[in-house]
Amino acid sequence: MLNKPVLVESLIVFSIVLCVHAVVWDRYSWCAVALAIQAFYVQFKWDRLLQQGGAVFQFRTTANSGLLPASMVIPLLGIAMKERCKAAGIVYFERFGIVVASTGMLVALFLSVIAVGITKPVPTNTCILTGVAGSIIIYTMKHSLTVSEVIEVLEVLLIFVYLSMILLYLLPRCFTPGEALLVLGGISFVLNQLIKRSLNVIEGRGEPIDFFLLVAVIGVIILGLFFTVLFVFMDSGTWISSMFFHMMTAVLGLGVIMPWLYRLIRRNPLFWLLQFLFQTQTRVYLLVYWTFLAASACGIVFYQNAKRSSESKKHQASTITRKYFHFIVVATYVPGLIYDRQLLYVAAVLCLAVFIFLEYIRYFRIKPFGQTLRYLLSLFLDERDSGPLILTHIYLLLGMSLPVWLFPRSCAPKGTLSGAGALVPYAGVLAVGVGDTMASVFGSTMGEIKWPGTKKTFEGTMTAIFAQIIAVALILIFDSSVNLNSSYAWILVSVSLVSLLEAYTTQIDNLLLPLYLQIMFMV
Repeated sequence: MLNKPVLVESLIVFSIVLCVHAVVWDRYSWCAVALAIQAFYVQFKWDRLLQQGGAVFQFRTTANSGLLPASMVIPLLGIAMKERCKAAGIVYFERFGIVVASTGMLVALFLSVIAVGITKPVPTNTCILTGVAGSIIIYTMKHSLTVSEVIEVLEVLLIFVYLSMILLYLLPRCFTPGEALLVLGGISFVLNQLIKRSLNVIEGRGEPIDFFLLVAVIGVIILGLFFTVLFVFMDSGTWISSMFFHMMTAVLGLGVIMPWLYRLIRRNPLFWLLQFLFQTQTRVYLLVYWTFLAASACGIVFYQNAKRSSESKKHQASTITRKYFHFIVVATYVPGLIYDRQLLYVAAVLCLAVFIFLEYIRYFRIKPFGQTLRYLLSLFLDERDSGPLILTHIYLLLGMSLPVWLFPRSCAPKGTLSGAGALVPYAGVLAVGVGDTMASVFGSTMGEIKWPGTKKTFEGTMTAIFAQIIAVALILIFDSSVNLNSSYAWILVSVSLVSLLEAYTTQIDNLLLPLYLQIMFMV
Protein backbone atom coordinates (compact mmCIF):
# COMPACT_ATOMS: atom_id res chain seq x y z
CA MET A 1 0.00 0.00 0.00
CA LEU A 2 1.36 3.44 -0.96
CA ASN A 3 2.24 5.88 1.82
CA LYS A 4 0.00 8.95 1.52
CA PRO A 5 2.55 11.48 2.89
CA VAL A 6 5.11 10.18 0.38
CA LEU A 7 2.53 10.53 -2.40
CA VAL A 8 1.88 14.15 -1.41
CA GLU A 9 5.62 14.83 -1.22
CA SER A 10 6.00 13.35 -4.71
CA LEU A 11 3.12 15.47 -6.00
CA ILE A 12 4.82 18.62 -4.66
CA VAL A 13 8.12 17.65 -6.31
CA PHE A 14 6.35 16.99 -9.62
CA SER A 15 4.69 20.41 -9.32
CA ILE A 16 8.09 22.07 -8.87
CA VAL A 17 9.51 20.14 -11.85
CA LEU A 18 6.60 21.19 -14.06
CA CYS A 19 6.82 24.83 -12.90
CA VAL A 20 10.52 24.92 -13.77
CA HIS A 21 10.05 23.37 -17.19
CA ALA A 22 7.04 25.51 -17.98
CA VAL A 23 9.58 28.34 -18.06
CA VAL A 24 12.60 26.59 -19.61
CA TRP A 25 11.15 23.76 -21.70
CA ASP A 26 13.72 22.17 -24.03
CA ARG A 27 15.19 18.73 -24.80
CA TYR A 28 16.47 18.37 -21.23
CA SER A 29 12.94 18.79 -19.92
CA TRP A 30 11.96 15.44 -21.44
CA CYS A 31 14.90 13.86 -19.61
CA ALA A 32 13.96 15.49 -16.30
CA VAL A 33 10.32 14.42 -16.54
CA ALA A 34 11.30 10.85 -17.50
CA LEU A 35 13.77 10.75 -14.58
CA ALA A 36 11.11 12.04 -12.17
CA ILE A 37 8.58 9.37 -13.23
CA GLN A 38 11.02 6.46 -12.90
CA ALA A 39 12.40 7.84 -9.59
CA PHE A 40 8.82 7.98 -8.29
CA TYR A 41 8.38 4.27 -8.98
CA VAL A 42 11.82 3.26 -7.70
CA GLN A 43 11.32 5.26 -4.50
CA PHE A 44 8.66 2.83 -3.29
CA LYS A 45 10.94 -0.13 -4.06
CA TRP A 46 13.60 1.49 -1.86
CA ASP A 47 11.03 2.05 0.89
CA ARG A 48 10.09 -1.62 0.81
CA LEU A 49 13.76 -2.63 0.96
CA LEU A 50 14.33 -0.34 3.96
CA GLN A 51 11.27 -1.70 5.79
CA GLN A 52 12.31 -5.31 5.17
CA GLY A 53 15.98 -4.69 5.95
CA GLY A 54 16.94 -5.81 2.46
CA ALA A 55 19.06 -2.79 1.50
CA VAL A 56 22.75 -3.44 0.88
CA PHE A 57 23.84 -0.64 3.23
CA GLN A 58 22.33 0.54 6.51
CA PHE A 59 20.37 3.73 5.87
CA ARG A 60 18.61 6.09 8.27
CA THR A 61 15.49 4.28 9.47
CA THR A 62 13.33 7.24 10.57
CA ALA A 63 12.63 8.44 7.02
CA ASN A 64 11.59 7.15 3.63
CA SER A 65 14.12 6.69 0.84
CA GLY A 66 13.64 10.22 -0.53
CA LEU A 67 14.87 9.18 -3.95
CA LEU A 68 12.48 11.37 -5.98
CA PRO A 69 13.14 14.74 -4.29
CA ALA A 70 16.89 14.10 -4.22
CA SER A 71 17.08 12.86 -7.82
CA MET A 72 15.68 16.10 -9.20
CA VAL A 73 17.89 18.60 -7.36
CA ILE A 74 21.15 18.40 -9.35
CA PRO A 75 19.49 18.09 -12.81
CA LEU A 76 17.16 21.03 -12.14
CA LEU A 77 20.02 23.08 -10.74
CA GLY A 78 22.08 22.44 -13.88
CA ILE A 79 19.18 23.30 -16.18
CA ALA A 80 18.47 26.53 -14.29
CA MET A 81 22.16 27.47 -14.43
CA LYS A 82 22.27 26.70 -18.16
CA GLU A 83 19.31 28.96 -18.90
CA ARG A 84 20.59 31.85 -16.77
CA CYS A 85 24.06 31.75 -18.34
CA LYS A 86 22.59 31.32 -21.83
CA ALA A 87 20.55 34.50 -21.31
CA ALA A 88 23.73 36.28 -20.17
CA GLY A 89 25.67 34.99 -23.20
CA ILE A 90 28.33 33.18 -21.13
CA VAL A 91 28.98 30.06 -23.23
CA TYR A 92 31.51 28.43 -20.85
CA PHE A 93 29.11 28.38 -17.90
CA GLU A 94 26.18 27.46 -20.15
CA ARG A 95 28.08 24.30 -21.10
CA PHE A 96 28.98 23.82 -17.45
CA GLY A 97 25.27 23.86 -16.56
CA ILE A 98 24.63 21.17 -19.19
CA VAL A 99 27.37 19.02 -17.66
CA VAL A 100 25.89 19.50 -14.17
CA ALA A 101 22.41 18.52 -15.37
CA SER A 102 23.70 15.47 -17.28
CA THR A 103 25.81 14.36 -14.32
CA GLY A 104 22.87 14.66 -11.91
CA MET A 105 20.62 12.63 -14.21
CA LEU A 106 23.16 9.87 -14.74
CA VAL A 107 24.06 9.54 -11.04
CA ALA A 108 20.38 9.44 -10.03
CA LEU A 109 19.64 6.89 -12.75
CA PHE A 110 22.55 4.73 -11.57
CA LEU A 111 21.27 4.74 -7.99
CA SER A 112 17.79 3.81 -9.24
CA VAL A 113 19.18 0.89 -11.26
CA ILE A 114 20.97 -0.39 -8.16
CA ALA A 115 17.73 -0.23 -6.17
CA VAL A 116 15.79 -2.09 -8.85
CA GLY A 117 18.54 -4.68 -9.21
CA ILE A 118 18.50 -5.73 -5.55
CA THR A 119 14.70 -5.78 -5.21
CA LYS A 120 13.26 -9.31 -5.06
CA PRO A 121 11.28 -10.15 -7.07
CA VAL A 122 12.56 -7.80 -9.76
CA PRO A 123 9.74 -5.28 -10.53
CA THR A 124 8.98 -5.60 -14.25
CA ASN A 125 7.12 -2.29 -14.69
CA THR A 126 9.80 -0.34 -12.84
CA CYS A 127 12.51 -1.95 -14.95
CA ILE A 128 10.71 -0.92 -18.14
CA LEU A 129 10.30 2.68 -16.90
CA THR A 130 13.93 2.82 -15.83
CA GLY A 131 15.02 1.53 -19.24
CA VAL A 132 12.90 4.11 -21.08
CA ALA A 133 14.15 6.95 -18.87
CA GLY A 134 17.74 5.79 -19.29
CA SER A 135 17.37 5.60 -23.06
CA ILE A 136 15.98 9.15 -23.24
CA ILE A 137 18.76 10.51 -21.02
CA ILE A 138 21.58 8.73 -22.87
CA TYR A 139 20.16 9.70 -26.29
CA THR A 140 19.95 13.36 -25.26
CA MET A 141 23.47 13.31 -23.79
CA LYS A 142 24.81 11.75 -26.97
CA HIS A 143 23.46 14.64 -29.06
CA SER A 144 24.22 17.41 -26.54
CA LEU A 145 27.64 16.75 -25.02
CA THR A 146 31.09 16.82 -26.56
CA VAL A 147 33.43 13.85 -26.09
CA SER A 148 35.34 15.64 -23.31
CA GLU A 149 32.07 16.48 -21.52
CA VAL A 150 30.90 12.85 -21.73
CA ILE A 151 34.22 11.76 -20.22
CA GLU A 152 33.76 14.29 -17.42
CA VAL A 153 30.26 13.00 -16.63
CA LEU A 154 31.54 9.39 -16.54
CA GLU A 155 34.42 10.43 -14.27
CA VAL A 156 31.96 11.88 -11.75
CA LEU A 157 29.87 8.70 -11.94
CA LEU A 158 32.96 6.56 -11.28
CA ILE A 159 33.97 8.69 -8.29
CA PHE A 160 30.40 8.49 -6.97
CA VAL A 161 30.37 4.70 -7.19
CA TYR A 162 33.60 4.24 -5.24
CA LEU A 163 32.81 7.00 -2.75
CA SER A 164 29.38 5.49 -2.06
CA MET A 165 30.80 2.02 -1.42
CA ILE A 166 33.38 3.46 1.00
CA LEU A 167 31.37 6.05 2.95
CA LEU A 168 28.06 4.18 3.16
CA TYR A 169 29.96 1.22 4.61
CA LEU A 170 31.94 3.37 7.07
CA LEU A 171 28.96 5.53 8.10
CA PRO A 172 25.88 3.30 8.60
CA ARG A 173 22.50 4.95 9.34
CA CYS A 174 23.82 8.45 8.61
CA PHE A 175 21.91 8.94 5.35
CA THR A 176 18.77 7.96 3.52
CA PRO A 177 19.34 6.89 -0.11
CA GLY A 178 18.22 10.34 -1.24
CA GLU A 179 20.51 12.17 1.17
CA ALA A 180 23.40 9.94 0.12
CA LEU A 181 22.68 10.86 -3.50
CA LEU A 182 22.80 14.58 -2.71
CA VAL A 183 25.80 14.57 -0.38
CA LEU A 184 27.99 12.00 -2.13
CA GLY A 185 26.99 13.23 -5.58
CA GLY A 186 27.98 16.76 -4.60
CA ILE A 187 31.32 15.61 -3.15
CA SER A 188 32.02 13.54 -6.30
CA PHE A 189 31.37 16.53 -8.55
CA VAL A 190 33.55 18.83 -6.41
CA LEU A 191 36.39 16.29 -6.40
CA ASN A 192 36.22 15.91 -10.17
CA GLN A 193 36.24 19.69 -10.66
CA LEU A 194 39.25 20.05 -8.36
CA ILE A 195 41.21 17.35 -10.21
CA LYS A 196 40.27 18.87 -13.58
CA ARG A 197 41.30 22.38 -12.56
CA SER A 198 44.49 21.17 -10.88
CA LEU A 199 45.61 19.44 -14.07
CA ASN A 200 44.64 22.38 -16.29
CA VAL A 201 45.52 25.55 -14.40
CA ILE A 202 44.65 28.48 -16.65
CA GLU A 203 45.45 32.05 -15.69
CA GLY A 204 42.33 34.12 -15.21
CA ARG A 205 39.92 31.15 -15.24
CA GLY A 206 38.11 31.15 -11.90
CA GLU A 207 38.50 33.23 -8.76
CA PRO A 208 40.61 32.36 -5.68
CA ILE A 209 37.53 32.03 -3.49
CA ASP A 210 36.15 29.31 -5.83
CA PHE A 211 39.38 27.30 -5.56
CA PHE A 212 39.34 27.87 -1.81
CA LEU A 213 35.96 26.13 -1.57
CA LEU A 214 37.03 23.15 -3.70
CA VAL A 215 40.29 22.57 -1.81
CA ALA A 216 38.73 23.05 1.64
CA VAL A 217 35.89 20.56 1.01
CA ILE A 218 38.07 17.86 -0.54
CA GLY A 219 40.86 18.48 1.98
CA VAL A 220 38.67 17.75 5.02
CA ILE A 221 37.12 14.71 3.28
CA ILE A 222 40.56 13.25 2.53
CA LEU A 223 41.59 13.98 6.11
CA GLY A 224 38.59 12.06 7.44
CA LEU A 225 39.16 9.06 5.16
CA PHE A 226 42.83 8.93 6.15
CA PHE A 227 42.11 8.86 9.88
CA THR A 228 39.19 6.44 9.48
CA VAL A 229 41.53 3.90 7.88
CA LEU A 230 44.29 4.66 10.38
CA PHE A 231 42.14 4.22 13.48
CA VAL A 232 41.02 0.79 12.34
CA PHE A 233 44.46 -0.38 13.46
CA MET A 234 44.85 1.72 16.62
CA ASP A 235 42.73 3.08 19.47
CA SER A 236 41.83 6.69 18.68
CA GLY A 237 41.05 7.65 22.28
CA THR A 238 44.58 7.49 23.71
CA TRP A 239 46.92 10.46 24.16
CA ILE A 240 49.44 8.98 21.72
CA SER A 241 46.77 8.61 19.02
CA SER A 242 45.50 12.11 19.72
CA MET A 243 48.98 13.62 19.41
CA PHE A 244 49.47 11.69 16.16
CA PHE A 245 46.09 13.01 14.92
CA HIS A 246 47.06 16.64 15.50
CA MET A 247 50.53 16.13 14.07
CA MET A 248 49.28 14.43 10.89
CA THR A 249 46.58 17.09 10.48
CA ALA A 250 49.31 19.73 10.47
CA VAL A 251 51.43 17.68 8.07
CA LEU A 252 48.56 17.10 5.62
CA GLY A 253 47.39 20.69 5.90
CA LEU A 254 50.79 22.33 5.40
CA GLY A 255 52.30 19.66 3.17
CA VAL A 256 49.40 18.80 0.86
CA ILE A 257 46.46 21.20 1.07
CA MET A 258 48.46 24.45 1.20
CA PRO A 259 50.70 23.59 -1.81
CA TRP A 260 47.65 22.38 -3.70
CA LEU A 261 45.89 25.70 -3.10
CA TYR A 262 49.09 27.60 -3.93
CA ARG A 263 49.22 25.90 -7.34
CA LEU A 264 45.66 26.98 -8.08
CA ILE A 265 45.68 30.61 -6.92
CA ARG A 266 49.40 31.27 -7.63
CA ARG A 267 50.02 33.00 -4.29
CA ASN A 268 50.58 32.10 -0.63
CA PRO A 269 47.16 30.91 0.65
CA LEU A 270 47.66 32.16 4.22
CA PHE A 271 48.81 35.61 3.13
CA TRP A 272 45.98 35.79 0.59
CA LEU A 273 43.43 34.80 3.26
CA LEU A 274 44.66 37.35 5.80
CA GLN A 275 44.72 40.08 3.19
CA PHE A 276 41.24 39.12 2.02
CA LEU A 277 39.68 39.02 5.51
CA PHE A 278 41.02 42.40 6.60
CA GLN A 279 40.90 44.17 3.25
CA THR A 280 38.25 46.76 4.23
CA GLN A 281 36.90 48.26 7.42
CA THR A 282 33.47 46.76 6.70
CA ARG A 283 35.00 43.28 6.73
CA VAL A 284 36.63 43.92 10.10
CA TYR A 285 33.29 45.03 11.56
CA LEU A 286 31.56 41.95 10.13
CA LEU A 287 34.22 39.62 11.54
CA VAL A 288 33.88 41.17 15.01
CA TYR A 289 30.09 40.89 14.81
CA TRP A 290 30.28 37.24 13.69
CA THR A 291 32.72 36.45 16.49
CA PHE A 292 30.18 37.82 18.98
CA LEU A 293 27.42 35.64 17.46
CA ALA A 294 29.67 32.55 17.55
CA ALA A 295 30.37 33.22 21.23
CA SER A 296 26.61 33.56 21.83
CA ALA A 297 25.98 30.18 20.17
CA CYS A 298 28.64 28.57 22.37
CA GLY A 299 27.03 30.25 25.38
CA ILE A 300 23.68 28.66 24.52
CA VAL A 301 25.31 25.22 24.30
CA PHE A 302 27.00 25.60 27.70
CA TYR A 303 23.86 27.06 29.31
CA GLN A 304 21.61 24.25 28.08
CA ASN A 305 24.11 21.64 29.29
CA ALA A 306 24.28 23.34 32.69
CA LYS A 307 20.48 23.05 32.90
CA ARG A 308 20.75 19.37 32.01
CA SER A 309 23.28 18.80 34.79
CA SER A 310 21.13 20.58 37.38
CA GLU A 311 17.77 19.17 36.34
CA SER A 312 18.11 15.71 34.84
CA LYS A 313 20.66 13.80 32.84
CA LYS A 314 17.89 12.71 30.48
CA HIS A 315 17.02 16.30 29.63
CA GLN A 316 16.94 16.99 25.88
CA ALA A 317 16.86 20.35 24.15
CA SER A 318 13.40 21.26 22.85
CA THR A 319 12.60 22.13 19.25
CA ILE A 320 12.37 25.82 20.14
CA THR A 321 15.78 25.69 21.83
CA ARG A 322 17.35 24.16 18.72
CA LYS A 323 15.78 26.94 16.62
CA TYR A 324 17.84 29.49 18.58
CA PHE A 325 20.70 28.47 16.33
CA HIS A 326 18.55 29.19 13.27
CA PHE A 327 18.00 32.75 14.52
CA ILE A 328 21.74 33.16 15.12
CA VAL A 329 22.52 31.87 11.62
CA VAL A 330 20.02 34.31 10.07
CA ALA A 331 21.61 37.15 12.04
CA THR A 332 24.97 35.98 10.69
CA TYR A 333 24.10 35.62 7.02
CA VAL A 334 21.85 38.63 6.36
CA PRO A 335 24.48 41.33 7.04
CA GLY A 336 27.00 39.34 5.00
CA LEU A 337 24.60 39.09 2.06
CA ILE A 338 23.85 42.81 2.18
CA TYR A 339 27.34 44.23 2.77
CA ASP A 340 29.96 41.73 1.57
CA ARG A 341 28.97 38.45 -0.13
CA GLN A 342 32.53 37.48 -0.99
CA LEU A 343 33.52 37.64 2.67
CA LEU A 344 30.46 35.58 3.60
CA TYR A 345 31.44 33.05 0.93
CA VAL A 346 34.95 32.57 2.39
CA ALA A 347 33.78 32.68 6.02
CA ALA A 348 31.20 29.95 5.33
CA VAL A 349 33.92 27.76 3.77
CA LEU A 350 36.14 28.23 6.83
CA CYS A 351 33.22 27.50 9.14
CA LEU A 352 32.38 24.29 7.23
CA ALA A 353 35.99 23.10 7.50
CA VAL A 354 36.00 23.84 11.26
CA PHE A 355 32.65 22.06 11.80
CA ILE A 356 33.82 18.93 10.00
CA PHE A 357 37.17 18.96 11.80
CA LEU A 358 35.43 19.27 15.19
CA GLU A 359 33.16 16.38 14.23
CA TYR A 360 36.26 14.28 13.55
CA ILE A 361 37.55 15.18 17.02
CA ARG A 362 34.20 14.20 18.57
CA TYR A 363 33.78 11.00 16.53
CA PHE A 364 37.32 9.71 17.10
CA ARG A 365 37.33 10.92 20.76
CA ILE A 366 40.51 12.90 20.17
CA LYS A 367 41.94 14.32 23.39
CA PRO A 368 41.60 16.76 25.04
CA PHE A 369 38.22 17.87 23.63
CA GLY A 370 36.71 14.76 22.03
CA GLN A 371 34.80 13.43 25.01
CA THR A 372 33.68 16.94 26.03
CA LEU A 373 32.23 17.56 22.58
CA ARG A 374 30.38 14.23 22.73
CA TYR A 375 28.78 15.24 26.02
CA LEU A 376 27.90 18.80 24.97
CA LEU A 377 26.40 17.93 21.58
CA SER A 378 24.44 14.87 22.77
CA LEU A 379 21.89 17.30 24.25
CA PHE A 380 20.90 18.51 20.78
CA LEU A 381 20.51 15.13 19.06
CA ASP A 382 17.24 14.21 17.36
CA GLU A 383 15.97 11.24 15.35
CA ARG A 384 17.94 12.37 12.28
CA ASP A 385 21.24 11.77 14.10
CA SER A 386 20.81 8.00 14.30
CA GLY A 387 24.25 7.18 12.87
CA PRO A 388 27.75 7.57 14.33
CA LEU A 389 28.08 11.15 12.99
CA ILE A 390 26.20 14.26 14.13
CA LEU A 391 25.39 16.05 10.88
CA THR A 392 22.40 18.33 11.57
CA HIS A 393 24.49 21.40 12.39
CA ILE A 394 26.63 20.79 9.28
CA TYR A 395 23.46 20.46 7.18
CA LEU A 396 22.22 23.78 8.62
CA LEU A 397 25.45 25.48 7.55
CA LEU A 398 25.28 23.86 4.11
CA GLY A 399 21.65 24.85 3.61
CA MET A 400 22.44 28.49 4.34
CA SER A 401 25.69 28.50 2.34
CA LEU A 402 24.90 26.51 -0.82
CA PRO A 403 22.81 29.30 -2.42
CA VAL A 404 25.76 31.66 -1.82
CA TRP A 405 28.32 29.20 -3.18
CA LEU A 406 26.21 28.07 -6.16
CA PHE A 407 25.04 31.53 -7.21
CA PRO A 408 26.24 31.96 -10.83
CA ARG A 409 28.09 35.25 -10.28
CA SER A 410 29.63 35.26 -13.76
CA CYS A 411 26.17 35.06 -15.33
CA ALA A 412 24.62 37.75 -13.15
CA PRO A 413 24.34 41.31 -14.49
CA LYS A 414 26.49 43.91 -12.80
CA GLY A 415 24.81 46.30 -10.38
CA THR A 416 21.17 45.79 -9.48
CA LEU A 417 19.89 42.22 -9.77
CA SER A 418 16.39 41.96 -11.18
CA GLY A 419 13.57 39.47 -10.90
CA ALA A 420 13.28 36.49 -8.58
CA GLY A 421 16.89 35.59 -9.45
CA ALA A 422 17.99 38.48 -7.24
CA LEU A 423 16.83 36.43 -4.23
CA VAL A 424 18.94 33.36 -5.09
CA PRO A 425 21.66 34.08 -2.46
CA TYR A 426 18.86 34.55 0.11
CA ALA A 427 17.29 31.13 -0.59
CA GLY A 428 18.90 29.55 2.48
CA VAL A 429 17.88 32.42 4.74
CA LEU A 430 14.29 32.30 3.49
CA ALA A 431 13.78 28.51 3.37
CA VAL A 432 15.69 27.45 6.49
CA GLY A 433 16.36 30.53 8.58
CA VAL A 434 12.87 32.02 8.29
CA GLY A 435 10.44 29.44 6.87
CA ASP A 436 11.54 26.26 8.63
CA THR A 437 12.12 28.10 11.91
CA MET A 438 8.72 29.77 11.95
CA ALA A 439 6.98 26.55 10.90
CA SER A 440 8.61 24.65 13.78
CA VAL A 441 8.11 27.32 16.45
CA PHE A 442 4.51 28.25 15.65
CA GLY A 443 3.53 24.72 14.66
CA SER A 444 4.77 23.21 17.93
CA THR A 445 3.31 25.93 20.15
CA MET A 446 0.03 26.99 18.48
CA GLY A 447 -0.62 24.47 15.72
CA GLU A 448 -3.75 22.32 16.00
CA ILE A 449 -4.68 21.23 12.47
CA LYS A 450 -2.19 18.59 11.33
CA TRP A 451 -1.44 17.82 7.72
CA PRO A 452 -2.73 14.28 7.00
CA GLY A 453 -0.16 11.62 7.86
CA THR A 454 2.41 14.02 9.34
CA LYS A 455 3.26 15.78 12.60
CA LYS A 456 3.44 19.15 10.83
CA THR A 457 0.56 21.60 11.19
CA PHE A 458 -1.37 23.79 8.80
CA GLU A 459 -0.78 26.81 11.03
CA GLY A 460 2.98 26.25 10.98
CA THR A 461 3.09 26.07 7.17
CA MET A 462 0.94 29.18 6.70
CA THR A 463 3.09 31.07 9.21
CA ALA A 464 6.22 29.99 7.32
CA ILE A 465 4.83 31.31 4.01
CA PHE A 466 3.72 34.58 5.57
CA ALA A 467 7.05 35.05 7.37
CA GLN A 468 9.03 34.49 4.17
CA ILE A 469 6.93 37.08 2.30
CA ILE A 470 7.65 39.59 5.08
CA ALA A 471 11.35 38.67 4.88
CA VAL A 472 11.33 39.34 1.11
CA ALA A 473 9.80 42.76 1.75
CA LEU A 474 12.53 43.52 4.32
CA ILE A 475 15.21 42.40 1.85
CA LEU A 476 13.81 44.88 -0.68
CA ILE A 477 14.04 47.65 1.90
CA PHE A 478 17.56 46.98 3.19
CA ASP A 479 19.33 45.55 0.12
CA SER A 480 19.43 48.14 -2.65
CA SER A 481 20.93 45.63 -5.13
CA VAL A 482 17.65 43.66 -5.26
CA ASN A 483 14.91 44.62 -7.73
CA LEU A 484 12.08 42.10 -8.10
CA ASN A 485 10.30 43.86 -11.01
CA SER A 486 6.99 42.02 -11.53
CA SER A 487 7.97 38.56 -10.27
CA TYR A 488 5.95 38.68 -7.04
CA ALA A 489 3.53 35.93 -8.11
CA TRP A 490 6.41 33.57 -8.98
CA ILE A 491 8.04 34.26 -5.59
CA LEU A 492 4.77 33.49 -3.80
CA VAL A 493 4.36 30.22 -5.75
CA SER A 494 7.98 29.23 -5.05
CA VAL A 495 7.78 29.95 -1.33
CA SER A 496 4.43 28.14 -1.02
CA LEU A 497 5.60 24.97 -2.80
CA VAL A 498 8.82 24.76 -0.78
CA SER A 499 6.90 25.34 2.48
CA LEU A 500 4.52 22.52 1.57
CA LEU A 501 7.52 20.32 0.81
CA GLU A 502 8.85 21.11 4.30
CA ALA A 503 5.57 19.91 5.79
CA TYR A 504 5.69 16.52 4.06
CA THR A 505 9.32 15.57 3.52
CA THR A 506 11.15 13.30 5.96
CA GLN A 507 14.52 14.12 4.43
CA ILE A 508 16.96 16.64 5.89
CA ASP A 509 14.97 19.81 5.20
CA ASN A 510 17.95 22.05 6.03
CA LEU A 511 19.66 20.66 2.92
CA LEU A 512 16.74 20.04 0.56
CA LEU A 513 14.56 23.14 0.92
CA PRO A 514 17.16 25.85 0.09
CA LEU A 515 18.19 24.01 -3.07
CA TYR A 516 14.62 23.76 -4.35
CA LEU A 517 13.93 27.41 -3.52
CA GLN A 518 17.16 28.40 -5.27
CA ILE A 519 16.14 26.44 -8.37
CA MET A 520 12.73 28.15 -8.46
CA PHE A 521 14.30 31.60 -8.08
CA MET A 522 16.96 30.95 -10.74
CA VAL A 523 14.46 30.17 -13.50
